[in-house]
Amino acid sequence: MAKILLIEDDLTYSKIIKNFLEKNGYEITSSTKVTEGLQSLERTHPDLVITDYRLPDGTGMEVLDQVTHYFPTIPVILITNYSDIRTAVKSMKMGAFEYITKPINPDELLLTVKQALKKDPRKLTVTPEKKSSPPRSESVDLSYQIGQSAQALQIEKHIELVAPTDLSIIVLGESGTGKEYISKRIHQKSKRAHGPFVAVDCGALSKELAGSELFGHVKGAFTGAIDHKTGHFESANGGTIFLDEIGNLSYEIQIKLLRAFQERQIRKIGGNKDISIDVRIIAATNEDLQELAKSGQFREDLFHRLNEFSLRAQPLRERKEDLHFFAMLFLEKSNDSLEKNVTGFSPEVENIFMEYHWPGNLRELKNIIRRAVLLTGEGLVQPEVIPSELLESEAISVMDIHSARDLKSSFEEQEKSLILKTLEETKFNKSKAAKVLNMDRKTLYNKLEKYGLD
Repeated sequence: MAKILLIEDDLTYSKIIKNFLEKNGYEITSSTKVTEGLQSLERTHPDLVITDYRLPDGTGMEVLDQVTHYFPTIPVILITNYSDIRTAVKSMKMGAFEYITKPINPDELLLTVKQALKKDPRKLTVTPEKKSSPPRSESVDLSYQIGQSAQALQIEKHIELVAPTDLSIIVLGESGTGKEYISKRIHQKSKRAHGPFVAVDCGALSKELAGSELFGHVKGAFTGAIDHKTGHFESANGGTIFLDEIGNLSYEIQIKLLRAFQERQIRKIGGNKDISIDVRIIAATNEDLQELAKSGQFREDLFHRLNEFSLRAQPLRERKEDLHFFAMLFLEKSNDSLEKNVTGFSPEVENIFMEYHWPGNLRELKNIIRRAVLLTGEGLVQPEVIPSELLESEAISVMDIHSARDLKSSFEEQEKSLILKTLEETKFNKSKAAKVLNMDRKTLYNKLEKYGLD
């Protein structure tokens, strides 16, 4: 009997989920807070963790961070409200197996649980002393699809052009637009295709351990360094290293990164000799690195070394020509994995898709279609199985200019209020507030200045 740890503060909701999963043969341990859940995690060593995003003493992302650091063989499923879709997309990058949105459909929950438990555990044992960076989600299929829009074809043309070279590349774009897919495509078409492709989420690296994660350390370099550690750069030797959300690296790490660029050498933390490396660097960010460089938040010399060539992954809302292509692709994949026979989308659903702004981009589209296929079974997908938030977007799209301005003003007031409330709850700890708000520190500082809260 598989053991599942459920962390959910809504007692009614928790009881419903617990009873449902127990009826399907699972042993459930439930908690209502982050601290309780983590204590239970260490005590019971479950096979799976299911956690709500919003909890009384923190967030599900904190749970995810601890599990991926200390118990990397345990998959995590995140429960979110639809308004937290960007957080859900980010959770996948941090190592979550999957996310599901409220209200939860029982069939969807059961299917996701079964798939998570079917995954072969990673052949890795990590103790707290050997803490490693969060691995990429195993549920992410890195097969690449070009798309049919002019933007997609242009990106493919640029990939064909730059892949055979050794130029460093910056891939720009929002979360969920496929920056890692593009980067791996470049690697696969390069002369380094036979070598490793190492993906690192810089946004998930703590300031204290970033140097160790990237460059490695020697035994005794610091408290807890009980053994030698090979860093990501050394692991990527002969291949490509992909540094996602590179703008989150500290100034000190940026200096070491620049040295690795210029001299093609690294030095482990606590080490006394240099290690030669042959690594191609591809960086990705959803921030404007050039502006950060001008403001002194990112080293300008490092930016120019990285920016030998740049690509921009367009958000889905700006390339609607690809929407139908990817929708049908995800439909076909969902039919295969769920053993369903859904033939397409009703005209009403196609119209809803075209009007929606897709904040989570392709990852959001994939999850919505997977859920729709599960609920539909056969025939055409109808509006009844589409999340209500998508239906509401159609009404927003026909607002006049004046109403749109009112909406923007209302949003800014809500955002300002939320930031202020979060700062108060975190006792004005900006780093913690940024984490709760699911934004990086630089973005939070900019918003504090914008709203006069600094």
